Amino acid sequence: MGVVEENLDLIKRGSDELLVESELVDRLKSGRPLRIKAGFDPTAPDLHLGHTVLINKLRHFQELGHHVMFLIGDFTGMIGDPTGKNATRPPLTREQILDNARTYQEQVFKILDPEKTEICFNSTWFEPIGAAGMIKLAALHTVARMLERDDFAKRYAANQPIAIHEFLYPLCQGYDSVAMRADIELGGTDQKFNLLVGRELQKHYGQPPQCVLMMPLLEGLDGVNKMSKSLGNYVGINEPPREIFGKLMSVSDELMWRYFDLLSFRAIEEIGRMRKEVADGRNPRDIKVMLAQEIVARFHGQSAAVDALADFEARFRQGAIPDDVAEAAIALGGVATMGIVQVLKQSGLTASTSEAMRMIEQGGVRIDGARVEDKNLQLAPGPAFVVQVGKRKFARITLH
Repeated sequence: MGVVEENLDLIKRGSDELLVESELVDRLKSGRPLRIKAGFDPTAPDLHLGHTVLINKLRHFQELGHHVMFLIGDFTGMIGDPTGKNATRPPLTREQILDNARTYQEQVFKILDPEKTEICFNSTWFEPIGAAGMIKLAALHTVARMLERDDFAKRYAANQPIAIHEFLYPLCQGYDSVAMRADIELGGTDQKFNLLVGRELQKHYGQPPQCVLMMPLLEGLDGVNKMSKSLGNYVGINEPPREIFGKLMSVSDELMWRYFDLLSFRAIEEIGRMRKEVADGRNPRDIKVMLAQEIVARFHGQSAAVDALADFEARFRQGAIPDDVAEAAIALGGVATMGIVQVLKQSGLTASTSEAMRMIEQGGVRIDGARVEDKNLQLAPGPAFVVQVGKRKFARITLH
C-alpha cells in the first residue's frame, strides 16, 4: 500500500461520506500541505464528546502534516445554525459568543497541537463586507435551492416560520471556505447541504472546490439521540474525571464500540482484537474501562485516569455490585424530576414509599455508591445510575 493510500485510510477512518474522493487523492498526490477547515459556532461554553468527533479528525490531518484551521463562528453564531431544527433558533448576543469562544480555544488544545493549529474567526471577513456585500452574497443562491434542504422543506410544508436570516447561514458557512481557501471541510452528516454550498461558492469565486468529509453524529449516553447538553445525554470534556469515567462506564456494550470507532485513538486492528475477545467471552466491562481511561487521560492526564478507575472500583466493584444488575426505565410523565422515594417504589426496590423513607433514614440507600441522606432528593433524566437498597437489592435506573 502506497503513502497516499495509507493517508486516505486514516482520513476516512470513522467517516460517513467523502466527496469527492478522486479530487482528494489528486490533492494528496500533490505533496503540499492541504488546508483543512472545521467550523464551530460557540453556542454553549463547553464542548462535549460529540464535538470531539470532528476535532479528532482534525488531529488525524495534523498527524499527516496538513494545515488545520479551527474556525470559531463568532459571526455566524449570532445568526444561529438552523440545521436539524424545526423552529427558528434565537441568536446569541455578541458578549455570549465571545465568552464561549474563549473557552473553546482552551478546550480544543487538549486534542490539537497548538503549534500546528490556526484559530480563525469569521467576523474577520464578514464585518468588513457590510450590508452591500451580504446582499451580493445572497444573490448567488435562490430560494428554491434553499428549500431543497430537508429541514427548510419540512418547515415550509408544515407552515412553520422560516426567518430570512436563516437562509443566510448556509451562504455564510460557504463563504467561510472561500475566505479560508479550504481544500477540505469537515462536518457532521447533518451539514451536507451547507458543505456543498461551500463547493459551489468556491467555484463562483474561481477557486478549486473543497472536498467534503462528513462524520457521523455521535449518539449520547442513551444510545438513541444525538449527544446534546439539552438532552442530558452528554459527556463534557471539562467535567471532573470521576464524572467522565462513570458516564462512559454507563453506556451499553453495543454503544461502547461506536465510541471506540469515533473517539478512540487506538489502532483499528487493536479495536478489532478487542471485539473478538468480547465475542469469545471476555467481560465487556474490562474493555469499557480501557475506553473510559483513554478519554479521561486525554482531557485530564494519565494520573487522573488512574485515580478515576480506583474511585470507580471502590464505589462499584468493592461494593460487590453484581454484573447482572436489573434494568429499570422510569417515565417521568411530563415532570422535570422525580423524588428518590418514588424512584425506589417504582423500580421495585421497595414495596412502598414508607419502606423507602425508612431505608433512607437507616442509611441503607446508595446511588452509584454514595449514601442517600435526603429523603427529598430529586433525580433528573440523564445517564443510568445504580441504586442499592440494603445489601442485596440493586437496579440500574434510567429516568426519561
